Parts: sequence; structure tokens; C-alpha cells
Amino acid sequence: MLKKISALRILILLVSVVLCVSFLVYLNQDIYQVNALSSMGSRGSEVTEIQKELKSRGLYKGNVDGIYGSQTKEAVIKFQKQQGLSADGIAGPQTLKKLGISIGTVPSASESNVNLLARIISAEARGESYTGQVAVGAVVLNRVEHPSFPDTLSGVIYQPGAFTAITDGQFNEAIADSAYSAARDALNGWDPSGGAIYYYNPDKTSNKWIRSRPVIKRIGKHLFCS
Repeated sequence: MLKKISALRILILLVSVVLCVSFLVYLNQDIYQVNALSSMGSRGSEVTEIQKELKSRGLYKGNVDGIYGSQTKEAVIKFQKQQGLSADGIAGPQTLKKLGISIGTVPSASESNVNLLARIISAEARGESYTGQVAVGAVVLNRVEHPSFPDTLSGVIYQPGAFTAITDGQFNEAIADSAYSAARDALNGWDPSGGAIYYYNPDKTSNKWIRSRPVIKRIGKHLFCS
């Protein structure tokens, strides 16, 4: 009887360990998504800017195509060595700064920032789930940190043509209560979008360019893209 009890305890312990390890792996995958940097396999406007800067310095001989391939990685490594940086071939914040590619920082969760972010969240995602609202807020903040967009919260939100809610008047409507909490969560680091810088409702747009963007995930009616 005692042997059976001991065996059961060992089995329960092993199952618990497996579950804990699986959960930690899941968390690490999510964190990696959120903090994704330009590296081998990356595509987009940030990679294009990196290639342009490296080409102007004579370090990159390939095409400026926005695709982070082996030539781009080799050029980044050369640049990092010149600048005394860790030569890992990944264009992180320090490398981008040395290249002169401007990136902003996520603002604090001050009352004014919460109110401004909540207003765009409410206008753009009023009918979405809470997670979907936080994701829209996260996209705004991801743009602040991205070199292809303005470096401030207000700059991103008021960028001409960036959000339809600005032009159709929804931005000036009453703010949904949930949007305030969603704004705080986004400003405090929650990013359900997986690091997206675009989102759209596939049922409401026929824009070929936005539909060509690599989809990270779907939350409610929105597709979130890189």
C-alpha cells in the first residue's frame, strides 16, 4: 500500500514538473514575439532602413528589398564590430541607434497618456473583446518604438491617414470605460498583438497593401500584422 502511495506521489510530482516547464516555455515564446528584433528572416520597412544605412556606409552590397537575409546579417555584424557592439547580427536598439535610425520609447502610464490612448482604443475597438482593445493599444505603442513611425504617442495617433477613427469623427465620441483599463494595461507592457504594428478588419477593407502584410494573429474581428 505504501509503495502504491509513493508511486502516485512521484507520478503527481512528475506531471507537475512537466506542466510548469511547458508553461515557462509558453511564456518565453510570448515574450519573444513581443520583443522581436530585426534579424535573419525579418521583413519590412525597418529592414529597408537598416539596409539603406548600411549601404550608405559601404557595408552592404545587396538589394534594398526589406528582406533580412545573410548579406544583411553579415553587413550588420561588420557594422557592430566597427562600433564595438556585440557582433550577433541582430539589429537591436543599440545597433539601430548607432545607425541613426530613430526609435521612440513607450511613454509612462500617466493620466494624460492613458486618456489619449484610451480615446483611440475606444474609437477603433469599441466593439471588440477586452483583449482586442488592449491589442489595439499595443499596436499604437509598438509604432512609437518602430523607426518607420513617429516617436511619440500623440505623433503616432495623429499621423495623417493612420487611423480612420480620426477622420470619421469616432475619435471625438465618448470613451468606453473598458478602454481606460485597456490603455493602462498596454502602457504597462501587455501586448496581446504579438508585436504587431498594423491591424485591420478583413471584412471591411479591400486594401491590397494591408492585406499583403504578414499576419501574426487574429483577435476578434481584427487581424494583427507585422
